[in-house]
Amino acid sequence: MANSMAEQLQQDMQCEGLLECIHGLKQLDKDCFRALVESEEPLTIDEVAERVDRERSTAYRAIQRLLQSGFIQKEQVNYDQGGYYHVYYPTDPTQIANDMQRMLNDWYAKMGQLIQEFEDKYEGVEDGTPAVEDTRA
Repeated sequence: MANSMAEQLQQDMQCEGLLECIHGLKQLDKDCFRALVESEEPLTIDEVAERVDRERSTAYRAIQRLLQSGFIQKEQVNYDQGGYYHVYYPTDPTQIANDMQRMLNDWYAKMGQLIQEFEDKYEGVEDGTPAVEDTRA
């Protein structure tokens, strides 16, 4: 991933890059998400691990990151004789896109605020006028 925003804007980014850029997801997380998207039915951790060719515990950590990011959902399936297991499936892409758009809007507003603070702080510095009055007596 690029270090600066300028470098990121120069990259040829694909839509999956949003998973990394906005949510900090790793390649394994993206592989697990793809496995769930490509499956016609929800998958268990063991099934995800098999599809991405990783140990169960490694796949479990990736699934937890995807759950935290809201990219997938978890459902409990009960056995008739007692006990249960969990299956995982992707969140609706429209909901994911809306969540990312909301996060981007929040980030944009925060950056606008920081840019205004920067301008207020350094305005007039080039001509020797302090940008902020010193209120100490």
